[in-house]
Amino acid sequence: MSKTKKMILSALLLALDIVLSRIISVPIGHIKFSFGFVPLMLAAIWLGPKYSILIAVLNDLIGALLFPVGEFFIGYTITALLDGAIYGFLLYKKPEEEWSKMKFALRVILSTLLVSVICNLFLSSLWSYIITGDAYLLILSVKLSLEVIRLPVKIVTILAITKVLEPITKKYLVEE
Repeated sequence: MSKTKKMILSALLLALDIVLSRIISVPIGHIKFSFGFVPLMLAAIWLGPKYSILIAVLNDLIGALLFPVGEFFIGYTITALLDGAIYGFLLYKKPEEEWSKMKFALRVILSTLLVSVICNLFLSSLWSYIITGDAYLLILSVKLSLEVIRLPVKIVTILAITKVLEPITKKYLVEE
């Protein structure tokens, strides 16, 4: 894929990520549920870790600037960077590599599980504790109950979307 095509695609995915994660989201206490993970995971799959990290960090920074919720806190930006890195390193398939559908599904499950545990549970709970002073274990338990619901939704959603987008991906994103 050409560098120009990658830049255009990453800009579109970034815009979609901001809309899905900042505008079209459902707040549940201190926690929001959104489908903002979809553009980030697609960036990881199609463009690789450099782009998924960049999109995740820019989404956090631009979103905090345009749609602030409290004061800016760098911890959430670090978490966004880790989200992009985990997805990017586990989901990007180099053009010369061949993956079975099972291998791809296992990588989606593993990356989603790692992001849920490391980023959404532990780090996000730590940042909330630092900012609010609420009990860490209480925050963790609330987030754990949400992650138990969110994890299978994310896995099924990304597997379904990549399946639906497969013909378009092969036609427009894979160079021959």
